[in-house]
Formats: sequence, C-alpha cells, structure tokens
Amino acid sequence: MPFAVGGNARIRTNISAENAYNALEFSNRDISLRQLRLSTGKRINAASDDVAGYITSRSLTARNGSLKAALLTVGDGFNITNIGMDSLDNIYNLMTVIKDATAQAASGAMGTDEKIALAKAAYRQVQQIQMVCDSTVFGGRQLLDGNYSADFFVATNAKHELLTISISLEFDNPDYDIRSGYMNVNAEQTDMFAGVTGLNMNDFYEVGEDDLGFFDVDRIGTTLMSLAMAIDNINKQATYLGSIANRLTSQEDLLKGQITNYDAAISRIEDADVAKEQLQLVKSQFLQQASITSLAQANQNPQQFLKLITG
Repeated sequence: MPFAVGGNARIRTNISAENAYNALEFSNRDISLRQLRLSTGKRINAASDDVAGYITSRSLTARNGSLKAALLTVGDGFNITNIGMDSLDNIYNLMTVIKDATAQAASGAMGTDEKIALAKAAYRQVQQIQMVCDSTVFGGRQLLDGNYSADFFVATNAKHELLTISISLEFDNPDYDIRSGYMNVNAEQTDMFAGVTGLNMNDFYEVGEDDLGFFDVDRIGTTLMSLAMAIDNINKQATYLGSIANRLTSQEDLLKGQITNYDAAISRIEDADVAKEQLQLVKSQFLQQASITSLAQANQNPQQFLKLITG
C-alpha cells in the first residue's frame, strides 16, 4: 500500500516519483493481464491466475475428454448393432423363403421332381445366408460367425462402466435362451443352425430322387418345426441387438447432456467475462496515463529546489 509522504524538499530521494512509478508498474501489469484475457478469451491462462480454479478446470477437462471419447465408442456400438440387425433381417427373409418352400413341398400334390426343385431353390437361399454371414464385417471381424464379442467402455461413472455386445446363437446365451448351435451353415464346421440341433442347412442340396432327405414324408414335419425354431431364434437375436441399440441411445443422450454440463462448468471457471475485462482495461489505461503524468510532475519537483542553490 503506497503512502503519501511529505517533506518534498529533499532532492536525493524522490519518494513521490517512486510512488508514481510503482503505480505505473501496477497499471502496466494489469493492462497486460486484461489484454491477455481478452485475446485468449480465458480468465485462467496459468496456474498462478487462480490456483484452485486451475486444478478444478483441468480435472473437469480431463473428465470431459473421457466422455467425448465414450460418445465415439457409443457410435461404434451403434454401428455394430445396426449392421447386425440389418443382416439378421436379411437372413430372416431368406429363412422365410426356405420355410415357405418346405411347406410347399409338404403338399401331397407335389411330385418328386417338384420337391427336388424346391430343395435346390432353398439351397440357393442357404448359400445366400452364408454370404450374408461372411460379409457382415465390422472392424475386420465377422459379426455373425458365432464367436463375436466386444467390450465397450461407455464412461458412465468414474470407473468407466463396461458394456459387452455379444452376437452368438449358442444355447447358453442367457439373453435370448437359444438352443445349442451356431449361426453357420458350413457342414464341415457344425451340423446346427440358428441354435437348432441337427439342422444342417447344407442337407437341402442332398435332396434327390433316391433320398428326399429333409423333404421325406417322415421328416418334413420335423424340418418345418426346425425352420420355425431357427427363425424364432434369429428374431430373438435381432431383438437382443435392438435392446442394446436402445440402451446405447439412452447412453448417447446421457453423455451429450453430461458433456454440455461439463463444458458449462469449465466455461464458468476458465472463460473471461469480456465486458468486465474491457471495463477493467479502460480503468487501468486511465490510471496508467494518470501515473505517467504524476511521475512527470514528481520528477520536476527537485528542479524547483535547485534554484535555492543556484540563487
């Protein structure tokens, strides 16, 4: 705190000039600070500006970065569920065509040649199902090979809660209670399809004049039941992915809201109030000019007393 000092008849020590100089330094420093804040738009540009606010804002910024990364992760989850649901819908349509062909073959009016033709046509749909399974890929991994499982950190709390998406038609999947088997129609890999034991889709190709196989009068009822069960299991898998997509939608909304709130909190701590800073800048500039004038006047005081010496 500066004090006004009397006894200005001394010329060796000019206290008035020192006070004016110190006030000028303070004004210059404050002007620099206000100009920095106005140019950066930030109230806190270094830890020294506000120690408590600095550490709080940095912590909030780090947390907000995690939330933004989690939002991208949610987007990846959406990609997987949407791609998977679309492919399963395609497979459902193909399976419906196969089931319709099998139901048509169950008619007593159908001869052997007609049944064989229906079986070969159904097999073409089987081949297309395999193509759909093989081409449903995301991130270099097949989604419908029966083994897909991925973990997603969606950052719902400080520990970053884990969300697992698993696309499988195994019997032990608790989400949709599907009987044994995998979604794969390659006979050399498995003799089950869509969780139905014993349903080897490649057997449609083996239907012939000497052996009607699936379409034999004694087996066609079981074939229809197996196809209906497989369609039901495919739909269960699609609804599982749909429920995951709904959860991801909720998570996306939550993350967007949290990111906005964190941005607002960081802004309140870090950002400069432009109107306030401009007002303070004008004040400091006025004081700067007044200090310069006072310094000039204080430096003239000793000159007056030199006249006493020179006479």
